[in-house]
Amino acid sequence: MTTEPITKTPMTTTTAGWSAAAPDQPLLAIQGLRKQFTRANGQIVTAVDDISLSIAPGEFIVLLGPSGCGKTTLLRCIGGLESASEGTIEINGQPMFSAELGIDIPTRRRGISMVFQSYALWPNMTVFDNIAFPLKSRRRGISKAETATAVEEIARVVGIADLLTQYPHHISGGQQQRVALARALVDGNALVLFDEPLSNVDAKVRKDLRVELASLQGKYGFAAVYVTHDQEDAMELADRIVVLDGGRIAQVGAPQDIYQNPSSSYVAAFVGSSNSLPGTVTSATPTAVTLESAFGTVSARPSDDVEPGQAVDVMFRPQHVRIHTERPVGENTWRMCLRKIMHAGTHAEAVLTHDHNIYQARVEVDFDAPLDTDVWVQVAPRHVFAFPQG
Repeated sequence: MTTEPITKTPMTTTTAGWSAAAPDQPLLAIQGLRKQFTRANGQIVTAVDDISLSIAPGEFIVLLGPSGCGKTTLLRCIGGLESASEGTIEINGQPMFSAELGIDIPTRRRGISMVFQSYALWPNMTVFDNIAFPLKSRRRGISKAETATAVEEIARVVGIADLLTQYPHHISGGQQQRVALARALVDGNALVLFDEPLSNVDAKVRKDLRVELASLQGKYGFAAVYVTHDQEDAMELADRIVVLDGGRIAQVGAPQDIYQNPSSSYVAAFVGSSNSLPGTVTSATPTAVTLESAFGTVSARPSDDVEPGQAVDVMFRPQHVRIHTERPVGENTWRMCLRKIMHAGTHAEAVLTHDHNIYQARVEVDFDAPLDTDVWVQVAPRHVFAFPQG
């Protein structure tokens, strides 16, 4: 993908004529947002439950969670495609939604762009016309020449300059996603919303598009709210990840912070891979937690959330497991059976069993050991989490 600079003259303000937010002012501010639906049987479902979140200009936020956690509903409320039940939404200091004040600004007047999972391209329009659509439909005072310049330059940047005369059904899924991205960026809005935009492309194209999207976001400095259930998308793209659970925020933080310091077993299981087994706390001090489990005595990192006698989920990540053919010295040493080695190119995954339960360890790509034989595994206490059950 070319990194040539493009002329942003037609794209310097939003459709509402706003300039970018001041660096010390949130671009997007959400306060006490709640969205409820009523099912056909009269049951009330709370999809978004008391969400408060601020996003800075140029910040890339990923809403991460499984299906049904409320991430898409939250995104649609931000974009004005859903009306929330309670709370407020401000964009660039301007109220977009307020349940109390009866404010609900239409999507077209919110000064945002959106990229959809389904691409949402007009099948009867060429690639050029699809990209130009926001400029033609929402802006005034832009000449045909300026529109053409903007479209041609953003198309060059996203690598589809040779496709402008084609129709969507004549190009690949990855190319269609680039068209959707170009359409979102051509308007120069300070906030772009992404609804699982890479879920319909294959793994190689997905990886390439992640890199390109990160490059474009750095180049233009737009803020992004990106919905996904894919942890690789989240880890590679986000400045901050917002993990959602049942419509509520489970944890917010930088990708590595959430990965290394998850706040719950739910977060630890969803952000990265984890091995898990039940245990009972026997002692808890400011320096260590000790518990009993199917492995026997286990030492875990300190936690303010557990106390003696409490049932916990014991969790540790595959890359923190060390495999030995002879018993090593130290804590958290357990005997397991090596069942399989699965190669993944840059590394390998060892499948281990203990009392008919399956565990995984990440090993070097050249790791080799006889299958269906016993090995010793060890996990340092600082890499073992103890989370309250439930």
